[in-house]
Amino acid sequence: MIPRILREIRIEHTLFALPFAYVGAVLAARGLPTLWQFIWITLAVLGARTAAMAANRYIDRDIDKQNPRTARRALATGELSPRVMLWTGIAGIALLVLSASQLNRLCVALLPLAALGILIYPFCKRFTWLTHFVLGAVDGFAPLGAFVAVSGTITPAALLVFLAVTIWVAGFDVIYALMDRDVDVEQNIRSIPARFGAESGRRLPILLHVAMVLLLALAGILAQVGPIYYAGVAFAALLAWYENRLFGLSKNLFVLNERVFVSNMAFSVSFLVTTVGGFAWHA
Repeated sequence: MIPRILREIRIEHTLFALPFAYVGAVLAARGLPTLWQFIWITLAVLGARTAAMAANRYIDRDIDKQNPRTARRALATGELSPRVMLWTGIAGIALLVLSASQLNRLCVALLPLAALGILIYPFCKRFTWLTHFVLGAVDGFAPLGAFVAVSGTITPAALLVFLAVTIWVAGFDVIYALMDRDVDVEQNIRSIPARFGAESGRRLPILLHVAMVLLLALAGILAQVGPIYYAGVAFAALLAWYENRLFGLSKNLFVLNERVFVSNMAFSVSFLVTTVGGFAWHA
């Protein structure tokens, strides 16, 4: 059962959020955080991501049954019971709470806000096309929470990284929503492609990722990071160019999304490396 649960909550997608969580920690520590901070931040992200995915699967199980792309998910087919996914989400929240309690009081104080985002995101697609940005904000809490975990405070640079991750995730979630546009229109599910058309789903993500480049550059200036950091900003600009090129080359949306996922994963890891390098430059 456990391997099926892990596949259902896409445990590998935790790797998507972790690099930027570590970016937040590195910015706060102006170098590497302590080993214990690193461990508890990792567990906090794992718990939050597990809770978010489990909540999404649990709440969307009836919607998933009506979408050919998602109809084979375990809750939609009955392979897993809703109760199993509900307890998986509770376990994720428990791990998040435990991890925050091992970091500092501000992390604990911010827990209700993080939990609220995790719980309301699955409902957003039912009433607003801003759902992509809610998902982005939930992921944006990873670097912001990690910054708080290390520093015990919030700075303008940390908020800029939060905003950058918010629109970064929103951008590729809009691309992801292109696959379901026709089904979403039929089911009255809200998304930017469903509300404003497929062309908006192709243009807006590029604009959002260009804005991300500017936010990350400004965050680096405010945090006074060394020159190597800006190689990561350059990678972000290259990512926006590459995605724009993909739209011109890839007619198959499933292939497009796979390439977008891989390129964004590579970017998040490379940006972590250049952020660490930016502080090592000063050492």
